[in-house]
Amino acid sequence: MGFLEDIFGFGGKREIKKLEKIVNKIDALESKFESMSDDELKNMTNVFKERLKGGETLDDILVEAFAVVREASKRVLGMRHYRVQLIGGIVLHQGRIAEMKTGEGKTLVATAPVYLNALTGKGVHVVTVNDYLAKRDKEWMGKLYEFLGLSVGVIVHGQSPQERKKQYDCDITYGTNNEFGFDYLKDNMVIYKDQMVQRELNFAIVDEVDSILIDEARTPLIISGAGNKSTSLYFEADQFVRMLKNEVDFTIDEKANSVALTEEGITKAEKFFGVENLTDISNIEIYHHINQALKAHNQMKRDVDYVVKDGEVVIVDEFTGRLMFGRRYSDGLHQAIEAKEGLKVQRESKTLATITFQNYFRMYKKLSGMTGTAKTEEEEFRSIYGMDVVQIPTNKPIKRQDLPDAIYRTVEGKFKAVVKEIEERHKNKQPVLVGTISIENSEKISAMLKKKGIRHAVLNAKHHEKEAEIVSQAGRLGAVTIATNMAGRGTDIILGGNPEFLAKKELKKKGYSDYILSLVTSPIDIDDEEVRRAKEEYNKIYSEIKKVTDEEQKQVLEAGGLCIIGTERHESRRIDNQLRGRAGRQGDPGVSRFYISLEDDLMRLFGSERIMGIVDKLGMEDDMPIEHKILSKSIEGAQKKVEGKNFSIRKHVLQYDDVMNKQREIIYKERRSVLEGENIKDHIMSMVEKVIQNAIDIYTADGTYPEEWDLEGLKEYLYSVFLPKGSIVFENVEELDRDKIKSIIMDVAVKLYDQRENEIGKERMREIERVILLQVVDTKWMDHIDAMEQLRQGIGLRAIGQEDPVRAYQFEGFDMFEDMIKSIQEETIKYLYNFAIEERIERKQVVDLDNLSTDEGEQKTVIKGEDIGRNQPCPCGSGKKYKKCCGKNA
Repeated sequence: MGFLEDIFGFGGKREIKKLEKIVNKIDALESKFESMSDDELKNMTNVFKERLKGGETLDDILVEAFAVVREASKRVLGMRHYRVQLIGGIVLHQGRIAEMKTGEGKTLVATAPVYLNALTGKGVHVVTVNDYLAKRDKEWMGKLYEFLGLSVGVIVHGQSPQERKKQYDCDITYGTNNEFGFDYLKDNMVIYKDQMVQRELNFAIVDEVDSILIDEARTPLIISGAGNKSTSLYFEADQFVRMLKNEVDFTIDEKANSVALTEEGITKAEKFFGVENLTDISNIEIYHHINQALKAHNQMKRDVDYVVKDGEVVIVDEFTGRLMFGRRYSDGLHQAIEAKEGLKVQRESKTLATITFQNYFRMYKKLSGMTGTAKTEEEEFRSIYGMDVVQIPTNKPIKRQDLPDAIYRTVEGKFKAVVKEIEERHKNKQPVLVGTISIENSEKISAMLKKKGIRHAVLNAKHHEKEAEIVSQAGRLGAVTIATNMAGRGTDIILGGNPEFLAKKELKKKGYSDYILSLVTSPIDIDDEEVRRAKEEYNKIYSEIKKVTDEEQKQVLEAGGLCIIGTERHESRRIDNQLRGRAGRQGDPGVSRFYISLEDDLMRLFGSERIMGIVDKLGMEDDMPIEHKILSKSIEGAQKKVEGKNFSIRKHVLQYDDVMNKQREIIYKERRSVLEGENIKDHIMSMVEKVIQNAIDIYTADGTYPEEWDLEGLKEYLYSVFLPKGSIVFENVEELDRDKIKSIIMDVAVKLYDQRENEIGKERMREIERVILLQVVDTKWMDHIDAMEQLRQGIGLRAIGQEDPVRAYQFEGFDMFEDMIKSIQEETIKYLYNFAIEERIERKQVVDLDNLSTDEGEQKTVIKGEDIGRNQPCPCGSGKKYKKCCGKNA
């Protein structure tokens, strides 16, 4: 296709040419803004805002706004945007994905579109993969925005709602995808409008967009509280599973990632648990616990999928290799792992609110993202988010040499070859970065290097606190760094070492705070004695270190730049490309090579058996490499297979969540109208009408004439729901029709309601309506989420009966939602017609928002609206009496 692009100019090159014309206009304005004073430059923000008020669009002011940001960046950060960075910025403003290679300065790229879109005053969110990057980028780029008169905030874990609200009210807010998503869910659980922290979702730029919108899209965000199930069954299931034998009592399907009992296993389980038929519906809970215990023992590997830290099971993110504190596997799997590891089993949780990243990010009016690797997933970005990928050219040509894969017969042979390669390159003092896909492998290579006496640093989930420091120095002369998964590390590897990082490290030893350290590199004069002193010390230390790193850089360049060694192909080509991209930044030389064995999971499960046959016939030695096009093609084919499989899994998750999403929108809209303080009396009266209409439809369904209708049953039903006994009187039954019946009952209902309103006053009645509706909606919605989750667990079996599970879920989910709405209507009017007038009715938080389990923290209670005796055990499961626990402020 390349030659067609050159002839006809379509595709990426044509797009870049179009964008270069806009960059030429920005370049043309450089001298104009250079001649301005600081105050004149700052005032441009007010000028732009006025022009927007006057009817101009963001596109009308784009060229000037980008030129202003470039000039301000030169003055404040000492960095001038390259042309390719401006192209990337335009792509982001257009709501697309900018694919830019590692080291091309993506952090700076975002500043121009962020500034431009923040001028509307509606807020811009910059989404990063971890708190460290959110804080770093806010401190670093925040100086530029503040210089131009915009406010900048950052959302990090542990902030109070008041603090969060302040940060969200800023023009620009940095934060992680988890924090933004959980705040959205929590905002839809509060009971007063002023407790909401987020504004309307306007524009988001997602850094490492592939990591957040694709890799993490399979995991929905879940807010949960403790359930009420016993934990003893986990230990019993764990004891039982330890007695079972693979291929006799159970089978493992690695491709489908599942494990199941055989007939023999089922018989043993029935004997062990003392049940007649394990697959009977009454024993479904025992069966579920056995399955989760089997999965915990046979599929969840310690130090690969999770680590045990401080007596807790902590999940390892399979994509970034980071520890995910506070995140728990759902559906009892986490508890099964705790039982397996002999730890205290936490209470199983109940889902209170949930959303997928796909549906959260699709709510933004405009969404864009940047990453080094997105092109291979463009189809997914287009079909789910409506974003295309634009590949931005590099500032300098890439000189990195990508060597063909070296393929070995066994894992052992592969690791020996990797260590030999490291040893040889280390002799020449060439820095080496070794990428592994699990903690286990990184520790294995580390042990082999120790035996050889080669000094090295290990970066994996166990040491991720030192992450930035280790990565920034991976380009030093003779450095050997072993890292799990280089996705979203966010720190550049500078050949010869990063002098700025080393100088700041020295200052930190002298006791300077992180805030002072963030200011020492700013070109702006800050009138503060401590900052001035820190700057002087920094400049002195920096110049000494710079001499050393410059000298080292020359030697590293002579040695061939950074060498990247991949010890295994990841199931996604993107992750491999991210590792490769660490070498060859900004025109540096470098080299990369992947080492693969035919025993690696990817080759074993998805590589063809034909290749294994060929290798066996050749009778090759374990430590002899094979380099052949067929093998390389086979590996890429295997990766494409897995990528396709993962895409369909994510699409599947989304199809299910889309059903919940429509329901979620209806419920959250209802809640918001209540929180906004709207007059909902008409809404309440329409509920009354619907309840009456439903009752009439049911009790008059059996006949055509009034004498055949069950009018007594209708009365009794309505008395049981909300009307006082004896309030409905039907005269001349023969002359009645359904409309007359409805009219008689509605008259009674309206009269009674008006009577209650007159007794307690209109204002109080409006507030009581809001209080009761909120409480009923919250309680019913949480139960509904739980019921939908149960439905989804079992719906997959419909496929056996040739029924599409997703369609079945849509239809049945709709029916369940309709039932929930009816139940909300009934319960709301039941309370409104029957509360005692002297009763103090106030808004009650159905969920204890201070004790939620989201991305961190212990799982605690869901406090429902029922009455609990002061001396009864607290429903949160703490073991204390209610009056001494959740009820102490009641």
